[in-house]
Amino acid sequence: MNNSRERQMGGSDDSAMSAASRFTLHLVIGLLVIFGSTLLFAEIAWRTASTQPLALIDRQITDWFHEHATTPLTVLALFVSFFGSVRFLAFATLFACWLLWRREMWNRLLLFACAMLGESALNIALKHAFHRQRPALENPLVTLTSYGFPSGHTMGATVFYGLAALIFAGISKRWRIHTFAAAICAIAAIGLSRIYLGAHYTSDVLGAFVAGAAWLTFCWTGLVTLRRRSIFD
Repeated sequence: MNNSRERQMGGSDDSAMSAASRFTLHLVIGLLVIFGSTLLFAEIAWRTASTQPLALIDRQITDWFHEHATTPLTVLALFVSFFGSVRFLAFATLFACWLLWRREMWNRLLLFACAMLGESALNIALKHAFHRQRPALENPLVTLTSYGFPSGHTMGATVFYGLAALIFAGISKRWRIHTFAAAICAIAAIGLSRIYLGAHYTSDVLGAFVAGAAWLTFCWTGLVTLRRRSIFD
């Protein structure tokens, strides 16, 4: 009887240690991603200055896409770009929150809402902090007057599809790889569509992806930390 109780206590201790180890690993990786992404974003932002080689590469890529634009590709790019628009992401966020509410996943519902609202505010703040103009083309495919760095479509898509993949992967582990692959493809396609349309320079899209990844990691790591404290404190 005593041996059985000791084994149960030992198993409980091992489980607690395993949970603590997983949390520590998750926290360390999260902090490293946030720190690394922030540094990379700062590097990209600094190199977007007109005197830096990156600005020249930006212009060359934009001009190349513009010169090779075709009507079918433009229609496709506009279609893909829509899935990173504020209108679509706002609707999709409301729908995702409704699904999470139906499943009574309150922590993730709050996370989704805060992450998307925070992403929008952060993107606006960054745009006004850097004041970078969008590409100026002779016959633009789209005409926008707001600042270009970082790309709002790409940053919003990174947070939305990345967070959706993380949540869905936790629900259905069988489709985890497919879920993350689909999210990465969607984010990449939206970013590429913005470059093709001449709405953003390549560095606008890269900076948005990095900033979005940093914010997404911050939100997800924060959720994991709060959930652990509520369980073990």
